[in-house]
Amino acid sequence: LAVTSIPLAFLGGYLKLPNHLLHLLLGLVLWGSAFRFLIRPKEESVFCNPKRSSLLATGGVLGFLAGLTGTGGGIFLTPWMIWRKWAPTKTVAAVSVVFILVNSISGLAGYVSSVRSFPQVGGILFGAAVLGGWVGSRWGSRHYSPLWIQRLLALVLWIAGGKLIFIP
Repeated sequence: LAVTSIPLAFLGGYLKLPNHLLHLLLGLVLWGSAFRFLIRPKEESVFCNPKRSSLLATGGVLGFLAGLTGTGGGIFLTPWMIWRKWAPTKTVAAVSVVFILVNSISGLAGYVSSVRSFPQVGGILFGAAVLGGWVGSRWGSRHYSPLWIQRLLALVLWIAGGKLIFIP
């Protein structure tokens, strides 16, 4: 995933596109994903190993979207992996943490390259993201069921969709 997501997150972070329509469409997609997890959350027991070509394509598309939208991409990767039955929910959550980290760094590098400045609150946001990721992964892996995690994911997707739609 990261082989293609990192360079495309950089490209997405570098590009300057009109964001309103893109954010509206992506926000609606995230809300649709959230709705699906609220209506039919379930933990699969049979999983399939994705083909290398599927991983590369998924990484590229989601990395580009991550850079373009200023997210780490986990809001796109996590539902995709669960729907495609690539791994159990807790494994998907662990993979997403790494995916978010590498794409956030790459997308931020692309952004900084294009505007030649680092966001003033960048360090604070990075620290908050690391702390939140660490706490969430510790609690999620030890204390919560996969169905609870999917419901929490629905909440995160709903918030992320709202951010994309309503916050410029």
